[in-house]
Amino acid sequence: MAEMGSPSLKITYKNAVLFSHLFMQNLICQGDTVLDATCGNGNDTLFLADLVGDTGKVYAFDIQLVAINNTKEKLLNNLVAERVKLIHDTHESIDYYIDDQLDGAMFNLGYLPNTDTDLITLPSSTLSAIQKTLILLKEGGLITIVFYTGHFGGLKELEVVEANLSSLDQNEWVVSHHKFINQINHPPQLITIQRIRR
Repeated sequence: MAEMGSPSLKITYKNAVLFSHLFMQNLICQGDTVLDATCGNGNDTLFLADLVGDTGKVYAFDIQLVAINNTKEKLLNNLVAERVKLIHDTHESIDYYIDDQLDGAMFNLGYLPNTDTDLITLPSSTLSAIQKTLILLKEGGLITIVFYTGHFGGLKELEVVEANLSSLDQNEWVVSHHKFINQINHPPQLITIQRIRR
């Protein structure tokens, strides 16, 4: 007889980044094409590279060369570098580099940890990048956007993006906003966008 009691938690989705991974891992399959719009230290890029497998492709952008180099090292160490095209440029230029339709995209906004905290993503370029990603997104495809509101400009970025996305046609898009309401110190927030009709 099984013991009574609460089942043990396999994973606790205690922050917006882990929650974004939950959404992606239930959607992205081997062979898919995806975007990491802000590769940072490569954590999301590696996560996506594992999901798409040998036959998939990841486009990964960052405006900072140190982020590109950190991501490249992580991918090489995990033997998945051949699945990823690293692009040292702003994510606002994705339409210049990507012709493929996308199955998914991840944005992790703010600043690169352990570097210049004044160098942050900005509402105008972020919104432009999201709008260009929406055009490339396949039916059923998903975008996740993690916002950090504890630094200067972070809350404004969230407000600008949310206001824009709230006007998307509900017959074509499902947009949701996820936040952790019992955590202190401005926990990161997550917005997801799924295309339900093309």
